[in-house]
Amino acid sequence: MLTLDRIFNASVVLKDILRETLVIKANGIAPSCDLFLKPECLQITGSFKVRGSGYKIANLTPEEKERGVIACSAGNHAQGVALAASKYGIRSLICLPDSAPISKVEATKAYGADVCLVNGVYDDAYRKALELRDEMGYTFVHPFDDEDVIAGQGTIGLEIIQALDDVDAIIVPVGGGGLISGIACAVKSVSPKTKVYGVQAAGAPSMYNSVRNGKIESLASVSTIADGIAVKQPGENTFELVNRYVDDICLVSEDEIAAAILALIEKQKMTAEGAGAVSVAAAMFDKLPIAGKKVVSVVSGGNIDVTSLSRVIERGLIKSGRKSLLAIELVDKPGQLREVSRIIAEQGGNVTGVSYEQTGSTESINGCVLRISMETRNYEHVQAISTALADAGFKNTQA
Repeated sequence: MLTLDRIFNASVVLKDILRETLVIKANGIAPSCDLFLKPECLQITGSFKVRGSGYKIANLTPEEKERGVIACSAGNHAQGVALAASKYGIRSLICLPDSAPISKVEATKAYGADVCLVNGVYDDAYRKALELRDEMGYTFVHPFDDEDVIAGQGTIGLEIIQALDDVDAIIVPVGGGGLISGIACAVKSVSPKTKVYGVQAAGAPSMYNSVRNGKIESLASVSTIADGIAVKQPGENTFELVNRYVDDICLVSEDEIAAAILALIEKQKMTAEGAGAVSVAAAMFDKLPIAGKKVVSVVSGGNIDVTSLSRVIERGLIKSGRKSLLAIELVDKPGQLREVSRIIAEQGGNVTGVSYEQTGSTESINGCVLRISMETRNYEHVQAISTALADAGFKNTQA
């Protein structure tokens, strides 16, 4: 059984593997609460996963170590298993979905593992790993539904309570549930008054649905930029532990995740992957009852694919009102663009792009549509510009 003693033991065993990640104050991200971050994105391998895999592999018998280990992962668990196996001189084979970011695949290989790419998502990689385990005799290291793995993840909870003994709430990303199960068990055992909240991406709400419906449910598909928590079905152990210890679970949208990634980059100079940023998104967009509370968001990983980062930032800019688009109906005559530009400039907006379309959909037969991309401060700034244009007689048709 998972116990506090087991989690304490994991913290001792992992001392030679882990990098210390200090709880830090986060300013200007979630004004409604007193927000702190537990930056596991700065952990060795760039994710908390090395905690669980490291403790699991340390506890293997000599016979299990001799056979080698196999694991399945969306990327972060893969790197944790690869690193821990290499530390103990053990062979490792990792099954990854072929949709996993190239950076995670290459990092897994660099830590010493062999990689098997599987068509589909995490759950498809899981089935393939079990097939190879049975065929080749490997020891399987589950990414979340294993008590040693959960105990290893629970060391984060101990570290948070040791750093902030008066913390009111801890917000944790949820995929299969291993991270929040370990943290919640540790925290509720030491500080029962501290709330533990989970967050899932709206495109992969497996634990959220299962908890609300009172039984483990499997999603037909998942779709989210938070690939590290894109899990179709929670584990049996984690489902039980979440029901026992976790206070509530909420969902965040893709736009909210992108905005949280952007906020961490700008405000904290910290790079988080989608799965790591969901806990910050929940605080930013008031998804939980934490107003006025001292809160810690666990930033669980930072292994975002750099090729997708620019798209995520773009989406975050739009969600936070930092970038906006106007579609203004005009009568096609000289001086119109100059007047629109003057109003935007007076309001402090920065025009970054302009296009002009003659269209038959305007009210005037001589009408046209002027599309303007702008850099703005926030949604209030966008509204102020729209109001100034409307007061000058310009009609903005952009929803």
